[in-house]
Amino acid sequence: MSAADQMRAMLDQLMGTARNGETNSVKYNDPKVCKSFLLACCPHEILAATRMDMGECPKKHDLALRADYEAAQKQKDHFYDVDACDHLTAFVADCDRKTEQSKKKLAETQEALSDEVTGKANSVHDLAETIGQKLASAEKLGAEGNVEESIKLMEEVENMRKNKAEAEQDYRNSMPASSYQQQKLRVCEVCSAYLGIHDNDRRLADHFGGKLHLGFIQIREKLGELQATMDVRRPLKRDAKMKEIALGGGERDMAGSGRREIEERRRERERERGDRGHDRDRKRSRSRDRKRRSRSRSRERHRRRRSRSRSRGHGGHRRHRRSRSRDKRRSRSRSGSRKIKKEKEVGARESRDSE
Repeated sequence: MSAADQMRAMLDQLMGTARNGETNSVKYNDPKVCKSFLLACCPHEILAATRMDMGECPKKHDLALRADYEAAQKQKDHFYDVDACDHLTAFVADCDRKTEQSKKKLAETQEALSDEVTGKANSVHDLAETIGQKLASAEKLGAEGNVEESIKLMEEVENMRKNKAEAEQDYRNSMPASSYQQQKLRVCEVCSAYLGIHDNDRRLADHFGGKLHLGFIQIREKLGELQATMDVRRPLKRDAKMKEIALGGGERDMAGSGRREIEERRRERERERGDRGHDRDRKRSRSRDRKRRSRSRSRERHRRRRSRSRSRGHGGHRRHRRSRSRDKRRSRSRSGSRKIKKEKEVGARESRDSE
């Protein structure tokens, strides 16, 4: 960036888009403008030119728009901090998830140590990180002109270096020499970078004073500040939106972003209602199908019972008819045999009388 571009950017940041009568087609409340950038906490800008550079932000960044927003925020509360909080929450959650994955990967690849040795290694790591942080702070204070405070921090660093040397000796004596030579890595909880137990103080100071680590600290601190006010700010934003909708005239004063947000919310509500109605129709159709099935099953059962009762009834009539015919036959045969016996007896008597 040339000197003229730098001066132009400084003027835009101070005076906004209306300097020298210039007009900009894009306003600060346009949905294309990054709300996190207007609050100076966009991760794309903070982590630029670092190991985790995410490239250019998909939304517009313009210092003049930030100046316009700061001027408009004094007249009316826009609640852009709520949008920025949601953006930073999603970004930090993604970074924490990557940190946990890196820890699991290290646990799988590195040689497992006993609990005692692991505790000693962690103590060495903690001392090294503290020394690196204090060195970075001392260098920053020295650059700002606070020489006395910087000297105090350097004295603390010297004392901590002695403690670190003792902790390293204790750690070295607790494990074999071959295992000690292996680099034991650890994941930084702030920026998810890898730190080694054998890293020197200069390397740790460069890490803790580097742009990546300080950028993550800035993002996390800003997120903490925003989250502390969200319990109050979210209801206020909701009430302000409802008041603007109720007044009716507020929609004319709102820019395209407000109208689009309201329209999107209305569409989401309609979709939810449609989904609920669809679910209700599904439930009703399912209940109808169940009733129809139960009715058909009861009809089938009734038919089967009727058919069984009919078959039983026909079988009983047949049996009764058969039994009657058998009785008739038996009675006939009995009567015939009786007649034959009588005839024989009569014949026998007649023959006796003739003799």
